[in-house]
Amino acid sequence: MAPTTDDEEMKKTPEVDEEVPMKDEKGRDERGTGSMHFGDPDFEAEEYGDATWSEVCTACCVHTPEEWGMIALGLFGVAFFLYFFLVGLDLLGTGAKVMSGCKAGELFGDDTNPIAGLMVGILATVLLQSSSTTTSIIVSLVGSAVSVDQGIFMIMGANIGTSVTNTIVAIGQMGDGDQLERAFAGATVHDMFNFMTVALLLPVEVITGYLHHLTKAMVKNADPSDGESWEGPIKKLVEPIGVKIIKENKDVTKLIATEEDVSCGDFYPMNCDPAIDPPTYNSCNGEFGLISCDKDAGCPAFFLPEATAKDDKVSGGVVFFIGILIMFICLIGMVTILQKMLLGMSTRIVYKATDINGYLAIAIGAGITMIVQSSSITTSTLTPLVGMGALRLEQMLPLTLGANIGTTMTGILASLVSDSTKSLQVALAHLFFNVTGILIFYPIPMLRELPLRAARKLGKATRLWRGFPILYIAVMFVLVPLFFLALSALFEEDAKGFTVLGSFIVVMVGLGLAYLLYWCYYKDGREKCSNCLLDRERRRVINRDLPDDIDYIKSKLALLMEHTGLPDDVTEDEKKDGSKESEEEVDA
Repeated sequence: MAPTTDDEEMKKTPEVDEEVPMKDEKGRDERGTGSMHFGDPDFEAEEYGDATWSEVCTACCVHTPEEWGMIALGLFGVAFFLYFFLVGLDLLGTGAKVMSGCKAGELFGDDTNPIAGLMVGILATVLLQSSSTTTSIIVSLVGSAVSVDQGIFMIMGANIGTSVTNTIVAIGQMGDGDQLERAFAGATVHDMFNFMTVALLLPVEVITGYLHHLTKAMVKNADPSDGESWEGPIKKLVEPIGVKIIKENKDVTKLIATEEDVSCGDFYPMNCDPAIDPPTYNSCNGEFGLISCDKDAGCPAFFLPEATAKDDKVSGGVVFFIGILIMFICLIGMVTILQKMLLGMSTRIVYKATDINGYLAIAIGAGITMIVQSSSITTSTLTPLVGMGALRLEQMLPLTLGANIGTTMTGILASLVSDSTKSLQVALAHLFFNVTGILIFYPIPMLRELPLRAARKLGKATRLWRGFPILYIAVMFVLVPLFFLALSALFEEDAKGFTVLGSFIVVMVGLGLAYLLYWCYYKDGREKCSNCLLDRERRRVINRDLPDDIDYIKSKLALLMEHTGLPDDVTEDEKKDGSKESEEEVDA
């Protein structure tokens, strides 16, 4: 069979990353300097050496006119795909808000315990595809439908839920095993830090009320009523396209969350003047369902005056799918151009240019996120760079931590237009939650390595099965939060039967997890799972490559028959003619 890259992947262990050497490309061992270049068949993203800033300046600034022209063309292509990547990201978020805005509002409406509040924050952010929207809603609800403590736990959940977007972006590099491993590790380092911070600070907050008391002391004499809202420039750049396609009605989610008797059906039917076609903002009296009109841009393409709640949800789902499609197409285009621009460049130079101080990287990540007003934009743009090997995982972590800090600015700005100091208290709790997590995990190298090591293991899991990222998202961001939310609801009921049932489920789940750990570490469970996934991936690769392998075998057999003089296969007609001739000879 013709050897393929994926065939080689199946033959190696999960810990070893190798590629099939390409005969027409020079490897590091064949190069006189021994340096690693992008595009080498033996490329390894983790290998880098010392380089000087003089070498960096030379590599970046010393080019021929033709090379400068190609660089300018490449930068234009990257900017083009990046812009529409952000448009797709905006459509994905808006479609999610329209598709699940009613359900997200219902989540906020219930009185919750700490675990339920955490899960509500995760699910709401996954449904709305925006931690900024979730935190803004939580901040606006504090003091009315949500207490300060509940808001703090929901904010923790929103911090976890926001990392699902760049994890989805990593799936866009599923076509290349090496890129998928690096991109998924780069995306999940955000998840791992957030999970570890919540696992540590949630029980601390429940026992001591650390964030509650700290922020309460800070807002004691605050007057938040003088603040004003602010919209980032990225939103202004992509909004002209997005608002022509679909525009969400943010009031629906907020009203369902704050008002007890309000449901999604109360916003339908819309009272738009049928005499005015196409409809405008004023022709509908400013009253809309899940899809709204803009005062300046008018009504979007997916707005229907006679639509029902179901129609608008379907429209949101269609736009959500379109957003993912645009995002993946632009991701492929952007990565392809960047790879061609980096092709042949020494990794020493690239890593020197990106090897900035970790604390400075945190400040840069925070600053960028404050400007663009979205941590998803920051992390989703960086994830492809990690996938192609231009940005190391060690540099992705501090940039991600900075994005975590920068995204808290949205909640602070939302609280500044509120007349309640409790809203400002929750917004500050979001800020100090992230700052505390950074102070715990980042300064000490041993603790800093924990999220990095966990992310690397998740990245290597994609070697075992390409579909692992999809399973990871479904389990960690949907099934687990739903399970704990349902479990906590049992304990919230007054009936003793539900409490007993909840206790029984907790005991059974605890025993199940204990047995799973025992099986993994003492019964070779990890090796069995690894072998099972390797066999599954090997079968997938074999089935995919079977037609090409058969063609390869046929071509080799043809060459063999040509060189050995073996006769070609006898056809059925020739067999019949031969049998007739033999019969005639017998008769004669």
